[in-house]
Amino acid sequence: MPAATALVVGSIIGTGVFALPSALAPYGPIALVAFVAVTVGALALAVVFGRLSERVPGSGGPYVYAREAFGEFAGFLTAWSYWITAWAGNAAIAVAWVGYVEVFVDKGHHTWASITIALAGLWLPAAVNLTGVRNIGAFQVVTTVLKFLPLGFMATAGLLFVKSGNFGAFNASGGSALGAVSAAGAIALFSYIGLETASVAAGRVRDPERNVPRATVYGTLACAAIYLLGTLAVFGTVPHGRLVGSTAPFTDAFNTIAGGTWAGNLVAAAAIVSGLGALNGWTLICAEMPLAAARDGLFPSAFGRTRGRGEVPVFGILSATVLASLLTVVSYTQFTQVFTEIVLLSVLTAVIPYLVSAAAQLLWLVRHGRAELDRRRLGRDATVTVLALSFSYWSIQGSGYQTVYYGLFTILLGIPVYVWLKREPGGNLTAPAAPAASGTAQPVPAAHTAHPVGLPTLILRALRPRHQH
Repeated sequence: MPAATALVVGSIIGTGVFALPSALAPYGPIALVAFVAVTVGALALAVVFGRLSERVPGSGGPYVYAREAFGEFAGFLTAWSYWITAWAGNAAIAVAWVGYVEVFVDKGHHTWASITIALAGLWLPAAVNLTGVRNIGAFQVVTTVLKFLPLGFMATAGLLFVKSGNFGAFNASGGSALGAVSAAGAIALFSYIGLETASVAAGRVRDPERNVPRATVYGTLACAAIYLLGTLAVFGTVPHGRLVGSTAPFTDAFNTIAGGTWAGNLVAAAAIVSGLGALNGWTLICAEMPLAAARDGLFPSAFGRTRGRGEVPVFGILSATVLASLLTVVSYTQFTQVFTEIVLLSVLTAVIPYLVSAAAQLLWLVRHGRAELDRRRLGRDATVTVLALSFSYWSIQGSGYQTVYYGLFTILLGIPVYVWLKREPGGNLTAPAAPAASGTAQPVPAAHTAHPVGLPTLILRALRPRHQH
């Protein structure tokens, strides 16, 4: 469970937490109200994922839940959406990570030096992932502990240095309280992406029916405490006017408390460790969900191949890292604004699997809840599930019209891939995997009736004249 919890914490807390207070500062302390609302929604999702992992064991997370509840097409679109989230998000983490590395090296921010640093940040975690899941877990535990030291200090001892005069006006946005909460919430919700990672890698967790739900909830609670108390401490130690323009709010807070600049360097080092831990966890997730989908015939077959005793999904790891590397290079050389939009798209494509997962749990409760749960448990689970579903809709709405438009288009680009995968007569139709016996980690179910056909083979067949088919 410690490694699974570290996977959740390490995936949620990357480099964004170190910039979050300044992003919320223009709204004033009312942003903390929005943060509390988002935290409640995130915890509801964590509980939902815990319940789903108890019923539907094995790796895959949202993909497995969507497929079990709504069929293959829903499962494929969920896997496709989440896969885009994972590797595009890695590019975003890497670029943010470079800013902290350059506190110590390449202080002139030369483009190709920054690209080199970013690529090193992407490929080091990939190398760890290629060595097997045991090393991934150990690396995740170490980086999680190291990143928690400065963040934990700010969330505890930092509160002793809070001064009420630093907070400024409660609602500094100039608009209505409801509008400020909604706008701040749209920023705060970005911080919890990754709470589902233990369920995605459930097939590699010992005693998953017990450890995955606990790791999901405990990891999300730990992040919530760090986020809320740490942000409160920064708001109270850095004057509001200075915080609004800050690019490193935790650094400013540490320097205010300790004096000098050495504390700021310590925070930068913690951000470097934090980014590596997040990239390590997300690189694993980049491969695990396509692995589960490919073994069901719902992703190109190359993603379903593993190597070694640890069953390392080499192609999934390498392909995701290559795509993230290309996106990183493009973002540094030409399309900075477009890259920002891609970051927003990666968030949207994560929230959609959240919504589908909550809907899958709600469907199960409607069909089987009365027969299998007592009245109190049914009422509690139904309330939490509806809350998680509502939070997902709110998250999509908060992404903005343009992001939702392009996000939908990106997700629907997966339909041609699904058509190629289903082009064979019979189309790899598979039945949902039956729940496994409790208490053991279960491998991802293989396709039941047909082997998936590789995408290159399908393309070659498509290029041949029709009479040769």
